[in-house]
Amino acid sequence: MMQIRPIYILLLFLLAAVFTGCKDDTESAGGSVLEKEDQILVRADTFPIRSNLLKVDSMISMPDSFLLGEMANSYGTLHADVLAQFACPIGFVYPEGAAVDSVCLCMAYRSWFGDGNTPMGITAYEIDLGEFDYERSYPTNLDPQEYVSSTSPQLLAHEKVVVAANRTDSVYSSASGTYYSVVRARMSDNFTKKFFAIRDFASQEEFNKAFKGLYVVSEFGSGTVLNIIDINIAVYYSFSYQKGVSDTIVHDVKAFYANSEVRQINCINYKDQDEVFAKLQADANYNYVAAPANIYTRLQFPMAKIQERINSRIDGKRPYVNMGKVKIDVDMSDDASVRDTWSSPAARMLLIKESALQRFFTKRELPSDTCALLAEFTKGTDKNGKNEYFYTYDMSALLTNQLRYSNNPDTLNMVMVPVDVVTTTSDNTTYIISIKQQQTVSATKTYSAENVAKPMNIEVVYSGF
Repeated sequence: MMQIRPIYILLLFLLAAVFTGCKDDTESAGGSVLEKEDQILVRADTFPIRSNLLKVDSMISMPDSFLLGEMANSYGTLHADVLAQFACPIGFVYPEGAAVDSVCLCMAYRSWFGDGNTPMGITAYEIDLGEFDYERSYPTNLDPQEYVSSTSPQLLAHEKVVVAANRTDSVYSSASGTYYSVVRARMSDNFTKKFFAIRDFASQEEFNKAFKGLYVVSEFGSGTVLNIIDINIAVYYSFSYQKGVSDTIVHDVKAFYANSEVRQINCINYKDQDEVFAKLQADANYNYVAAPANIYTRLQFPMAKIQERINSRIDGKRPYVNMGKVKIDVDMSDDASVRDTWSSPAARMLLIKESALQRFFTKRELPSDTCALLAEFTKGTDKNGKNEYFYTYDMSALLTNQLRYSNNPDTLNMVMVPVDVVTTTSDNTTYIISIKQQQTVSATKTYSAENVAKPMNIEVVYSGF
């Protein structure tokens, strides 16, 4: 006789619970077959969520690209500068008799935020105080004065004036097949002589002693922020060698890059953050998330009430949450205050426990079902056939884990954080290998929990065994 495996029996019970639940929510799965203590109970509930804004003073700076400049927008006046070390070309030796022609600071940018026709001025100073620790994580609100003294000279031959939309120089990227605009600024004669005189390329540590790095800053203009993808110091030099009976002069260039082998910090602040935060906080119908770190949205789940309600409806059995759906609707109306020409909603939004926020990014953790959930910005169609935009989270594993705690907080606070994600693909499967707070500009306006049109809640389907 064919044996029916226990797992199949369990599945049949669950299916029965789903179908009978449509008729009577109080029925138990398999109630006519099993004793009460053996019954599998399946229930559904909807719990309201509260929401408010969370002001963020900084984030962990781990830039793949750099913001540089100043721009006024709906969330205040964003100002961004760069502190950068440069990688030592280990083992490099200038040819015998080489003479320097010039040294330039080169910065390639792929885009900008704000008005690309507004001029901005760029200057650079040498880092002459503290050194960076490669193993340490640095915040974006780092004070540059801790690393650059007031007497550090301006290192460019002249302040560089840039108009982002006016490409005067470019570089070709073979990886992307794209030309990127380049800001190329000639360094002063004093810096040129000093930098070319560095000859110790045996190690990064020794190179850092000779040259700690640069502080690159925009000192005038408040309409444009560049999104810089590459910073390097280019040394143009020449040397001669004898070919046959005559001397041949060769012109060459050596680039020193600000790359992942050394430390860079994007210093970011908002000049009028408190005033803007108070204004947005007064808007009860909407919540806001602005990147880079400025304003996040906090969701408050009534964890104690959820636990009490679920336990009471499954007769003290061991709880499992089969579905915990949270849908965050995004306002994309034409008159939305965040719809500035420079911004758009974040492509990916992390929902993370507020208690784990600092640790998660400092230790470079990855999303997990019991701490941090990742969602993509999604376009769909509502029941009336109109476009809708949203983020959706499945909190089933997180809630199942929380329900096992005997000392749950009254309120579980979670935070919406815009993030950048790096993935890799192996055997047709995509894996996340890195996640960090978004360091380019985005602005997301969501319906708040108090919004009458689209109130915020969590839909829960759960069972007890």
